Amino acid sequence: MEDVSNIDFSQVIETSQDTLRLSLNGEKTVLKFRGDTPDFLVGLQQYTYAEIIPIMRSDEWSKELEI
Repeated sequence: MEDVSNIDFSQVIETSQDTLRLSLNGEKTVLKFRGDTPDFLVGLQQYTYAEIIPIMRSDEWSKELEI
């Protein structure tokens, strides 16, 4: 999130800072894009859908629901 000002929302699926999904501590976000990697994301960690799902289900991103 420290680089959120570098996001070109015309090149990713998210439409604005308000639509970003954040980690529970608010320090990380995940951006989705189709096709070639946008220039501002080159050199950053990338995951496939199958790789990111377990991460997004981890304690860093999701709270366990109490019933």
